[in-house]
Amino acid sequence: MKFNTKTIHGGQQHDPSTGAVMPPIYQTSTYAQSSPGKHKGYIYSRAANPTRTALENAFAAIENGTHGFAFSSGLSAIDCVLKMLNPGDEVIAGDDLYGGTYRMFTRMFSKYGLKFHLVDMNSIENVTNSISDKTKLIWVETPTNPLMKIADIEEITKAVKAVNPAILVAVDNTFATPYLQQPLSLGVDIVMHSATKYLGGHSDLLMGALMVNDAKLAEELHFIQFAGGAIAGPMDSFLALRGVKTLHIRMQRHCENGRAVAAYLQNHPKVKEVYYPGLENHPNHEVAKKQMKDFGGMVSFKLKDESQQAAFTFLENTHVFTLAESLGGVESLVNHPATMTHASIPEPERLKIGITDSLIRLSVGIEDIEDLLKDLEQALNI
Repeated sequence: MKFNTKTIHGGQQHDPSTGAVMPPIYQTSTYAQSSPGKHKGYIYSRAANPTRTALENAFAAIENGTHGFAFSSGLSAIDCVLKMLNPGDEVIAGDDLYGGTYRMFTRMFSKYGLKFHLVDMNSIENVTNSISDKTKLIWVETPTNPLMKIADIEEITKAVKAVNPAILVAVDNTFATPYLQQPLSLGVDIVMHSATKYLGGHSDLLMGALMVNDAKLAEELHFIQFAGGAIAGPMDSFLALRGVKTLHIRMQRHCENGRAVAAYLQNHPKVKEVYYPGLENHPNHEVAKKQMKDFGGMVSFKLKDESQQAAFTFLENTHVFTLAESLGGVESLVNHPATMTHASIPEPERLKIGITDSLIRLSVGIEDIEDLLKDLEQALNI
């Protein structure tokens, strides 16, 4: 199947008992057995639920994987990956990470004996030079949140596997979605999504996803998910599956609007810098062109007036763009990373990588582009 068809039909079958086109919401915790150990494939919904199974099959299909897992949040999916490691193991990750990922790495798992090295993944040598005999995982976020840095997935994976094939490479594919890039096809071991964002697409659920190709790895992840219990419920699974079925047409408009917003901001006299991989002056533009189908709907920018008050004035005066956490919904959102999504990162660390008080992040929705540009214009000119 081509991708657009896969989002609708990939891994799916009509309900065998009724022929229902969409999987029913199996709002049940347990399942009848005819005799101890004799059942119809489902025992207890923490282990598996038919609605969640349908979603997980769709997750696997759209990432060209063989196994998919739906979690209660994106962070619980990351938590599951880290729980495969042991005290003393080391992780190499990018220096521009989602604030929740950074918080989990530095404030939770570091106290259990994991060591994290945060490097600029623009240079592959920064990754390979950090590898030791204790390195077990490479965590790649691309495009990054919020500075839109691009890591070369295929080249990083090749370089890491050349040093040690046993090191796992995982990619947070939340910003790009499988519509724009498919890391499993580029050689990585694990793909992660905050399905709260583009996969769900309507700002009405919390969910995380993992996709893999290796059966043994899938077995280990399923055990951790089952034992830890961080599963997606049937209602959220139903909503996320509905979201996946429109991913391709939503992403087309997100990309179209994102390009237009980035171009507009780049030429605005009050804007100092625009972070968008689709712009030719983006330092990783050529890498983005190589591994992404298009450039997405996430745009960050800095104002020339670098004061926090200037940023707040803009943020308080948008009307179509809603000031809120999160991203990836059909509606446009605006965010101030320094005080919102990335507030958990200490100020010296934020400033070192460029998350300043004047940085603003846009999740460009699928509204009419004329309305979005007018809203930006009036907010910038207040």
